[in-house]
Amino acid sequence: MIAILAPGQGAQKPGMLAPWLDRPEARGRLEAFSDAAGLDLVHLGVEADAAAIEDTAVTQPLLVASALLAWDQLRLEVTVPDDAVVAGHSVGELAAAAIAEVIDAEQAVALAAVRGREMAAACAEEPTTMAAVLGGDADAVLARLAELDLEPANRNGSGQVVAAGRKDAVEQLVAEPPEGARVRPLSVAGAFHTRFMEPAEKALGAWVGEHRDELAPADPSLTLLQNADGAVVTSGSEFLDRLVAQVTRSVRWDACMDTMAERGVDTVVELTPAGTLTGMVKRAIKGTATHNVNKPDDIEKVAHAMGGQAR
Repeated sequence: MIAILAPGQGAQKPGMLAPWLDRPEARGRLEAFSDAAGLDLVHLGVEADAAAIEDTAVTQPLLVASALLAWDQLRLEVTVPDDAVVAGHSVGELAAAAIAEVIDAEQAVALAAVRGREMAAACAEEPTTMAAVLGGDADAVLARLAELDLEPANRNGSGQVVAAGRKDAVEQLVAEPPEGARVRPLSVAGAFHTRFMEPAEKALGAWVGEHRDELAPADPSLTLLQNADGAVVTSGSEFLDRLVAQVTRSVRWDACMDTMAERGVDTVVELTPAGTLTGMVKRAIKGTATHNVNKPDDIEKVAHAMGGQAR
């Protein structure tokens, strides 16, 4: 069984869309995504430097557009099985929703633009940040976070937890890590997936409410996982509501990988910009074949993994 994965914030790389734009249909698609986002995603995905694409308001729609651009090309050339599993990490959930046909691709990019803009605004209200906690006893790590009034924003499996909260508390965690753990500060705008994002959740919920008829969420056409607990969601309307609520909830990528393993996933394909999620899967689901789709030539490898040829 195959799983299609869409990466989240932090996976972006300068020039990551350049290999795709040799295909005329890809350029036109990216221009349509640009219109949906109100941003020049062609420039941002091809020419912009690292600093330009680290802005949360830019990064989120760019990542969703990137994953969906790769998905467009993949499904043109490869027959994806009807029982495929789809999941996205954080903002990647919006791309996953479009892949599973809950909302259309341009709507997903537009929604990502609103999400990114509102999360960036929430970050400006109070100095917050994040840090990766690697290793250590899981209970001891969570206890230390609670002691410092920090939240586990991401639980990525294999002993990796991302702590988030007030900047001074994160700095204290870095200086005094839990026993047996290493703490690495992250270069982010703020404490994503915590209570500090409540203004963004409220604004995003209002936008979704205003545009709900236009979004017209459909029930997923593929097995769609969500970040809150890794469960399969069968209602498109429910998944849309979960996309809003997830702004302040921890990303349980560990639970998503547990569900993949339980459902017998043995091949994983990560869409552009690929590499982060396949790395997590390799550590958590031993023996799983992983494929990164970062350029059109990578699609042929995916076709072989599915036991067939590219169309």
